[in-house]
Parts: sequence; structure tokens; C-alpha cells
Amino acid sequence: QVQLVESGGGLVQPGGSLRLSCAASRTITMFHVMGWYRQAPGKGRELVAYIMSDGSIDYADSVQDRFTISTDNAKNTVYLQMLSLKPEDTAVYYCNAETANSHFYWGQGTQVTVSS
Repeated sequence: QVQLVESGGGLVQPGGSLRLSCAASRTITMFHVMGWYRQAPGKGRELVAYIMSDGSIDYADSVQDRFTISTDNAKNTVYLQMLSLKPEDTAVYYCNAETANSHFYWGQGTQVTVSS
């Protein structure tokens, strides 16, 4: 079994920044893809960004050029650097990992609130 633990959420003013971390209980090199999702109140869960084992990266249009996903294999951690935050970025952010044989793992989520 694999545990994913997110941290780094909080309350920030519009235009501010946060860095989310997702620490895995096992080596993240075992995953085919890792990503960040978010779910705002009353809305479905949406993909924010993902990074694949070959280094490919993609972002949702709404966060392109503001968010950056990265990994640190030595720390078994995936990060989401968020800049120029907007109120519409307010959501619970979830870390996700998928193995090559389609086993999915989710973190418990971390709340991000962008408000003045």
C-alpha cells in the first residue's frame, strides 16, 4: 500500500503564492504518472497538472503559466508551485499517483483558500 500526504495549503491573498507538497510513502519512481487535482465547493474534481515518468508535463488551461509541477525523487515528493493565485483557485487540492498497471492512489487533500 502507498500513502500520499499533502501539505502546504492555507489562506492567501489574491496575487499570492503557495507551494503544495505531496510526500509518498514509497519511491515515486514506481509511478507512471503523478498529478494534482482540485475540487471547489459544489464542483467536480478537475485535473490541475500532471507529470509523467518520462518527464512530460501538462497543465489545465486555467493554471498554465502560473502553476509549476515538479518532483524530487530523493524525497519521494511531488510539488505544485502556485503563483499569482486567484479566488477561483480556491479548492481542496489532491495529490494523485498512478502505476503502469493502473493502480490509483489519492492523498487526503489540502485546502487552498484565496481571499482578501
